[in-house]
Amino acid sequence: MNIVTLLPFIVLIGAMFLMTRSAKNKQRQAAQMRNEMQPGTGVRTIGGMYATVKEINEDTVLLEVAPGVHAIYAKNAIGAVLEDAEYNRIVHGLEPEDAPVVPDDASSLTDADAPAEKKIDLGKDAAPAAADEAGKADKADEKSAEAEAQPKDVKRDGDTDAK
Repeated sequence: MNIVTLLPFIVLIGAMFLMTRSAKNKQRQAAQMRNEMQPGTGVRTIGGMYATVKEINEDTVLLEVAPGVHAIYAKNAIGAVLEDAEYNRIVHGLEPEDAPVVPDDASSLTDADAPAEKKIDLGKDAAPAAADEAGKADKADEKSAEAEAQPKDVKRDGDTDAK
């Protein structure tokens, strides 16, 4: 038999070996994590529920899902064993004391000690009104000069010959 004909089978067997090896490794890590559970630790079930471990039996775990509410789960139903800080952050909303405080507004982005700049008023004043009157007079003079420069019998846009 030729090695080329056996090569696809060898590759297939090698791929199956690698896949089963990684799956067994994940199962071993999950079992080790479940064995590290102790009463009082926070856990997350595979369904996404957070609870505190009360008792650990051979194949089951007694969880306190709410104050005074207990439920029995299979050990295989525990998805993750959480650290105390992470459990308190998720369940109780407690942030660690060394976490930086982030303000809710942009006040920290401005320098509070900087001198206040003069604010620009975008509203109309009396002074700009006078300037507007002068501008209107200049525009009127320009229009009259344009009218004198053009001959009266020249057609402009919009003019018609109809009488």
